[in-house]
This record gives sequence, structure tokens and C-alpha cells, in this order.
Amino acid sequence: MAESNGHDSVSANGRDPESHSTVRNVVLVVLDTARAKSTGPETTPTMTQLEAEGTTFDNAFAAAPWTLPSHASLFTGTYPSEHGTHGGHTYLDADLRTLPEAFADAGYETIGVSNNTWITEEFGFDRGFDELRKGWQFIQSDADMGAVVRGEDLQEKLQAARNRLFDGNPVVNAANILYSEVFQPAGDDGADRSTTWVDGWLEERSEDRPFFLFCNFIEPHVEYDPPKAYADRFLPEGASYDEATAIRQDPRAYDCEDYSLSDREFALLRGLYRAELAYVDDQLAALRRALEDANEWDDTLFVVCGDHGEHIGEHGFFGHQYNLYDTLLNVPLVVHGGPFTGGGRRAELVQLLDLPATLLKTVGIDDPELDEQGSSRSLHPNSAAEPRDAVFAEYVAPQPSIERLEARFGDVPDRVQAFDRRLRAVRTRSYKYVRGDDGFERLHDVETDPLEHTDIAAEEPEQVRVLRERLEERFEPLAEAATADDVEMREGTKQRLADLGYL
Repeated sequence: MAESNGHDSVSANGRDPESHSTVRNVVLVVLDTARAKSTGPETTPTMTQLEAEGTTFDNAFAAAPWTLPSHASLFTGTYPSEHGTHGGHTYLDADLRTLPEAFADAGYETIGVSNNTWITEEFGFDRGFDELRKGWQFIQSDADMGAVVRGEDLQEKLQAARNRLFDGNPVVNAANILYSEVFQPAGDDGADRSTTWVDGWLEERSEDRPFFLFCNFIEPHVEYDPPKAYADRFLPEGASYDEATAIRQDPRAYDCEDYSLSDREFALLRGLYRAELAYVDDQLAALRRALEDANEWDDTLFVVCGDHGEHIGEHGFFGHQYNLYDTLLNVPLVVHGGPFTGGGRRAELVQLLDLPATLLKTVGIDDPELDEQGSSRSLHPNSAAEPRDAVFAEYVAPQPSIERLEARFGDVPDRVQAFDRRLRAVRTRSYKYVRGDDGFERLHDVETDPLEHTDIAAEEPEQVRVLRERLEERFEPLAEAATADDVEMREGTKQRLADLGYL
């Protein structure tokens, strides 16, 4: 007989009667732009503790190297060419079943807290949520609003303030602008305000239903602006906070050779990035305490992952566009609670798009529509799903487009013009193969060359052939991506996405 899990009404609304689960709530936390190679005891001690207590997936990979398509894959269990959400079509289509919808239809209270502009109702990510809160609308900061960029003149500041004032509730935003410009301490604090809100929500909620809580914490994303106390721990010896935070952080301008960065400047930026991870890791601790104080921790499946990684000088890049190196695809993934408690470290290849099947099966929700539309495979310890012998990733269209870069910078370097292409990658435990629709291809032996420095495609044509066939078996032939008119964005949305390097 299946455990009732305390909610017969939920069982009648889609719970699998054969499920034997020891958890009833699910909390999914995305650390935006967190790459696996930068997490560990020094930067992320809370995550390290969760790893020791739960299950760690050392070889977890995103299906796309940036926020919008990666979250679409995470929510739908599909690859970018299947869900069609990318730089040329920036909306999650309504005919796709989403993870929050599955929880909602199973009787869950569904709450989302997003600090990333892409993950909002403007781009189709609100479906299934009882409430999807935008962090910048209950208190706005430089990090997630980007309203004050170093070097702006007064006229630009006034325009940014006008955009912020009328993006949402003007009365609330007026108070928030006053707070963020006058009283707010230096450094990012969006995740802190998010965990404070969640703490209050948990304390005040009277619902007897289980809940699904999704949180996106954006701090590791450009601009890296950690509180000074965190930065001081990770900056190179002899570097000052003021020196580090004065460095221009504009990845698209860097790509287009509008300015350059020295090795020392990249070292300082990496220090700021690591400090951002340490800051947001403390917010994971606060979120755990909030669940413990609400007596919900023991009944909660708690999942932490990155949505994609970051280049901070590696391979000559800054940011997370134009390529499919593991620096952008290999992300942290830790699961705690229920059957994942005490699960140790698992080395098999997994994808973030495996989370829909994993979360639903763990709490006993049967959702055939979500299962059948995608490629999600349950990671439950007792899953009958066949382990992956390869993972895949796609870069469907540049964001921003080359046309937008030309409009901003004029002549765009040939190096950047070459990035106007589709890319697909297949990665096994031994090899990584990347192919473009322009004939570009690379092959790496990831066992001997994990940083993907040496292209061996010419030396191993048979491996190239085998992996090219794997890509062709998995996807339709490479062709121009389907596009649609851009979503009509509010001015405040355009400002935030521009500050994040997307427009």
C-alpha cells in the first residue's frame, strides 16, 4: 500500500498510487550562472554540506549555455530545438506542458520567486504558478534592476528611473527606488531579500497542501557585485574592492573589442564571481533554516543546481554566449531529502532536463503529458530509466543577434561574425564533439583534455563520424532555426536585459 503522504486529496488529483515517498514538498533552487568548477568547500560550504547529506551529481549538464533556453528545458524536459525557445524566439510556447503545471494540477501550492528577467510572465514562464514573484518588484537593487550603471550621465539615470517607476506598481516602485538609491548598502542583496520573503511566506501560510517552490538567485550573473565582506575573502592579494568593482563588466562589448581586459583584471573578476557564489551560498543556508523553522525541512525534496556556467577569460570569452564548452554546460546539481538523503556522489552523465521526471516520480505524481513530450529520465535511486551514455546541448541562435551587435558597435569583428551559427554538442564520458551548421566542428578527449584546449578532430576522424551520427540520430539535421517576432518587452525589461548583456 502506498504511503498517503498526508494528502489523500492530492492523490486523487494525479498522485501515483504506487509511489512510496518520504517527502511531500519540493524546493528547486537555481543559482543562475553557477558553474560546477567554481563550487566547493571554499566558495559554497552550504552546498558542500548538502552534498555530504544528500546526493551529488558530479557530471550534470545543461542543455543550453544561457538562461532562457536552459530554463525552458528544465521546465519542460525538452531540448532547445524541441521547445523552440531561444534568441530568435524568446517565448515559451503555451502548447508545452511545464513542471509547475504538473505540480499545480496534482494539488500543490506553486510559488515562484524569480530574480532573472527572462523567467517571468512576459516570456511564458508563469504557467502553473499560483504566484510568480519578480524580485525587483518588491525591492529593487542595482544587481537585478541594473538601473544605475557606472559611468551613466544624469540624463541616462533619469530615464532608467522612469523605466523602473512604471514597470509594475508605480507606488511600490517609487518607494523601492528611494530605498535602493539612498539606504541600500553596496553590493548585491537580491537573494537575501528573496529568502527573507520566503521565510515570511512559510511562517504565515495556512495552506495544508504540499508546495512546490521555485527560486532563481541571480547574483553570480554579470554584473558581479558582491557585498564587500565577501569580495575581500576572494580577491587576489593586494587587490582592493574598489579596484575590482571599477572594472568594466560588459561581455558583449568585450567580444566586439570595444575594450580589453588584462590577465589581472580577469583574476579580479574571478574573485568577484567566487564571492558572489559565497554570498548566494549563505542564502541557501538561510533558505534551509526557514524550512527548518517552519517544520518543513524533513518533508522537503531540496534541489540546487546551476542553469549554465560562465566564461571569465577561459577560451578568450567573457560571459556565456557563442559556444558549448563544458565551462558553460557542466553545472552543480545536488538533491537532498527522501530517497536522495545519504546517496553520496554519483558519476553518471545526467542533464538538467532530467529533473521534471525526477521530481515528479519522487513525490509520486504521474503526469503522462509532461513525460511523453520530452526526454526527461528519472534520477530516483530506484528508477528503471536507462542511464545516459551521452548528454547533448544546443546553441540555437545568438543572443543578442549579430544585427543588434552591429547596431550597437558598428563593425563587428570577424571572430564574432563567425558565431552567427547553430551549434550542437554530444558528450560521452570520453569524448566531446561540437558541430555547427556552417561546417564548424571540434572534437576533444575530455578524459585527457578536460578543459577542451586541443581539437583532435583531424586526428580521430572515426570518432568524429560516430559522434556526428549520434547527433543526427538524436536531432533533425542542422538547419536555420525557426524565428518569430520578438516579444514586445516593457522598457524596464529591456533595460534589465541590456544590463545583463542580452540586448
